[in-house]
Amino acid sequence: MMPSEIAENPRRSAAQSWRRALELTAPIAQHPEITFPAVIARLAAERGDAPALLSDGQNFSYRELAARAEHYAGWALDQGLAAGEAVALLMPNCPEYLAVWLGITRVGGVVALVNTNLTGDALRHALSVVGPRHVIAAGGLIDDAAAVLPVLGAGVKAWAHGADVPGWPRIDQVQPRAALTEHRRPTLRDRALYIYTSGTTGLPKAASVSHHRLMQWTHWFAGLTGAGPDDRMYNCLPMYHSVGGVVAAGAALVGGGSVVIRERFSASRFWDEVVRWDCTLFQYIGELCRYLVGAPPHPRETSHRLRLACGNGLRPELWEPFQGRFGIPRIIEFYAATESNFSLYNCDGKPGAIGRIPAYLLHRFPVALVRFDVDAGEVVRGDDGLCIRCAPDEAGEAIGKLSDARAGVGGDFEGYTDAAASESKILRDVFAPGDAWYRTGDLMRRDRAGFFYFVDRIGDTYRWKGE
Repeated sequence: MMPSEIAENPRRSAAQSWRRALELTAPIAQHPEITFPAVIARLAAERGDAPALLSDGQNFSYRELAARAEHYAGWALDQGLAAGEAVALLMPNCPEYLAVWLGITRVGGVVALVNTNLTGDALRHALSVVGPRHVIAAGGLIDDAAAVLPVLGAGVKAWAHGADVPGWPRIDQVQPRAALTEHRRPTLRDRALYIYTSGTTGLPKAASVSHHRLMQWTHWFAGLTGAGPDDRMYNCLPMYHSVGGVVAAGAALVGGGSVVIRERFSASRFWDEVVRWDCTLFQYIGELCRYLVGAPPHPRETSHRLRLACGNGLRPELWEPFQGRFGIPRIIEFYAATESNFSLYNCDGKPGAIGRIPAYLLHRFPVALVRFDVDAGEVVRGDDGLCIRCAPDEAGEAIGKLSDARAGVGGDFEGYTDAAASESKILRDVFAPGDAWYRTGDLMRRDRAGFFYFVDRIGDTYRWKGE
């Protein structure tokens, strides 16, 4: 479908996005042994020398990406890393970043994607809560890591990446000896990553991310965006978080396309790079769109081949100026959180809406808005002690029903390393005695057509600018 057709047929495009996403994710649970690292290995055999990850400093074909992942898988086996043991990763955005965690998780390790902006007590806390056996740090981040390593205990081994540092062996240059044919393969139920969610207050919390979630995220967004072999995703979001590190990269790769990785966002260079790399997809957060709209006119801002922008946080007042000025044929806005058990998707192109749930999927995505007393900081309960559903266009806290309040797989809340923090995100006895729902900490309203709109934040939720 050409960009002009997409713009002219929003309903048709939305239906196609939902259908593709469902088709790609439906088989996942039937094959518990197929994880995302295994998918990359399969794609390497199919795609070979086709470009996978691109950047100014380093490029990987699918075959090269799989080979680098095997390097780190072999390293993990050489170190005797047991299933479920953690490795902390502190590296800036680059193709090698993805290869590191793909390889380690392929053989059962768990990689903590540490925010590279953390230092001092915040970094010490982030590492302590996952109890890593190994810490991998890029050259420019080694001093920060070295400063907090002593409190982690003598058993933690430090590794440098891309730099020679006394006492820190180079993980990117070791020669693994272990054969990948002899190792325990993780299943969808196993934990793959720790991704930190810190919000506007408090120290970072490490959210558990299973292999099932990685498969669900990558394949769902591949379907939503219709990513294919001819697509290139422009990704300038931090790879230590779920959108930049998993969704943006994984969706394009699942579709057989490629990902252009930039270390950080630059409004002045954005259009030059999108055009130079011939990108067709762009993963955004709303702040990036605001910066682009606020920037002076750029001679190449309409010379691109972008067919779709996908992201979250695009404010209503920016939607049409962003789309109109830069000639973006289609925008898919979504609402999600790393640890949340549900997401919302606006595939219809309705400005300002963060998503809706088609009627035929309501049974799969039980989401509700309940009345919330902002002054008291609590949900409102009726005389029967149960919560009260919001009326159309009434603001309330968004919650998602849990099938197992103690965490599960796939769409359920998998919790944090901190049990108390996990419990604080669960609302009990909501609409019936004994039921349990995940708390988003976000106020929303839903119109009569079923579209959700963000109103305000009442909880401790990840915010990119805050970090």
